[in-house]
Amino acid sequence: MTHRVAVLDKELCQPKKCGLECIKYCPVNKSGADCIVLNEEIKKAQIDENICNGCGICVKVCPFEAITIVNLATEIATDKIHQYGMNSFRLYKLPTPKKGEVVGLLGRNGMGKSTVVSILSGNLMPNLGNYENPPGWEQVLKHFAGTELKEHFEKIKNQEIKASIKPQQVYNISQIFDGTGKELLDKYDQRGVVPELVRELGLENAVEHHVKELSGGELQRIAVAAAAARDADFYFFDEPSSYNDVFQRRGVARVIHSLANIGKSVMVVEHDLTLLDFLSDYIEILYGEPSAYGIVSNVLSTKVGINVFLDGYLPNENVRFRDKKFSFDVSTSQDDFEKGEVVITYPKLVRRYPAFSVTIEPGQVRRGEVLGIMGANALGKTTMMKMIAGVEKPDEGSVDKAITISYKPQYIPNDYDVEVISVLDKANEGPIMGSAEEEQILDPLKIKKLYNKSIKNLSGGELQKVAVATCLLKKADVYALDEPSAFLDVEDRIAIAKFLQKFVRSYAKSAIVIDHDIQLMDLISDSIVIFEGVSGLEGRATAPLGKAEAMNRFLHSLDITFRRDEQTLRPRVNKAGSRLDKQQKDSGNFYYKR
Repeated sequence: MTHRVAVLDKELCQPKKCGLECIKYCPVNKSGADCIVLNEEIKKAQIDENICNGCGICVKVCPFEAITIVNLATEIATDKIHQYGMNSFRLYKLPTPKKGEVVGLLGRNGMGKSTVVSILSGNLMPNLGNYENPPGWEQVLKHFAGTELKEHFEKIKNQEIKASIKPQQVYNISQIFDGTGKELLDKYDQRGVVPELVRELGLENAVEHHVKELSGGELQRIAVAAAAARDADFYFFDEPSSYNDVFQRRGVARVIHSLANIGKSVMVVEHDLTLLDFLSDYIEILYGEPSAYGIVSNVLSTKVGINVFLDGYLPNENVRFRDKKFSFDVSTSQDDFEKGEVVITYPKLVRRYPAFSVTIEPGQVRRGEVLGIMGANALGKTTMMKMIAGVEKPDEGSVDKAITISYKPQYIPNDYDVEVISVLDKANEGPIMGSAEEEQILDPLKIKKLYNKSIKNLSGGELQKVAVATCLLKKADVYALDEPSAFLDVEDRIAIAKFLQKFVRSYAKSAIVIDHDIQLMDLISDSIVIFEGVSGLEGRATAPLGKAEAMNRFLHSLDITFRRDEQTLRPRVNKAGSRLDKQQKDSGNFYYKR
């Protein structure tokens, strides 16, 4: 037995621009029933799930890919937690908070994490799928009888649960709070721990500035500190790593761990697998269809949970939620891939500012190669990329301009009202629809669904994918991408890393990539430049190093060691002080290549 799910993306549905193909070609409609009709009130299509036969014809004929039809197993459907309305997103099952533990939520964007947070924090009462006549507390508690969640909801009902949430969109802080970082933290310091948090998160300078003057990383860490400073029972951190470098992410991880250590329930949504692995005691996977429905898996150990997610199959529940598995190739490196011709050579470069200077050792980039750039924030990584791209002029040295460079900046503007397809047409210097570039670049990156969306209405992840696609559509020899993983979920990060590597190999191009996701950099890079120095004062960049040498040097500076997961070959952080950690440090081998 199956349960039908019919979801309509109301933003994508545009009846005025189509011939209402979904209504015209629906076989149930042709038989005389009203399965798909035009809702005259909202001027959008409306699908009756009860009489829909699941044929999927409407999905295929909709020119805007606005319809999703899925058949779910009936046993899953009986555990519907919330549905927002007719043909709207619905959530099945819930993760369980655990006292004294960090539970990591792992899944694609659009799977219902915001709904999970709202329900578990008491801000949204679950309607169990009955959006027309929502149930009362008696029915909700009956639904969760015999589970660990019943006690949690009883506390919500009696207003005994205090929740502290670190939101995803930290830029909103400067719009809703007018004051310095210190004033913001003092406002939320219910546990008297702000001085300790400021020190752990490296916010000594940031707290004296007005929140409107803070960088993305500083705002992110201020938000983490504010959430951790509150006295709550349940803490939720939504993507706490964004904008932060690896050193800062380590501090964020320690702060989040400290809450579990004092017996609090902690949940984290994080797309940096290295950080999630380091942070979590347990993993619960969110799977389904983005923006259509989300299902929460049973609880798993961290190692098993991440491996199961990469495999795309939940063995205990006998559910395959992805057609392909993600694997990690550990052989690709500067040492063993066939070197192509040199496309760009740069001498020693120096750039000086009134309070900061950066020195870059000479290097080169070869055809078919991805050069990774790693290091702490405020050391000059973006400055190096801008000098190579010709956006900034060095004070010493010059870069050969005989080649063309396409540059994707770190911060992407989204304050203009223009359709995505117009931006792509401009980058392609001609219509993208039906072109070879559409098939080669936009299909693998799954951009086509966004064509008719306005840039200003895109989510952070959608905007990032459009920016990456725009960069790759331009005719160039070298593609320079600054933090392409920002706001992307795990699947998109791995997919873009593998696609970019295939793109430069197949079309004899080259790429330079800056990112703070160690796993992504390990996956994508052939050679790596390491930045060292004093953040905000002086940066020094090495010449390009072989991946093993560079990763070993970088991990040594972090004082962490990596091993390879025997099943997926993904890099895993050894627990500090563990047998493997001590053994690798003693041998000077911080990075296990194989």
